[in-house]
Amino acid sequence: MSHEFYIYVSYGVTGIVILALIGWVWLDGRARQRELKELEAAGVRRRSATVAGDRQA
Repeated sequence: MSHEFYIYVSYGVTGIVILALIGWVWLDGRARQRELKELEAAGVRRRSATVAGDRQA
């Protein structure tokens, strides 16, 4: 085996790992967005989404 074989294999493995991480982050982001939509549909609101007039002292 040549030295080039190890270099190409390492680049290939690195590329596959990076693509897998990108895919995992993308899928996880979609799942979190779906959960937020379900919570908002159930009536749960974010604190930052409250209007100043809605707050009670």
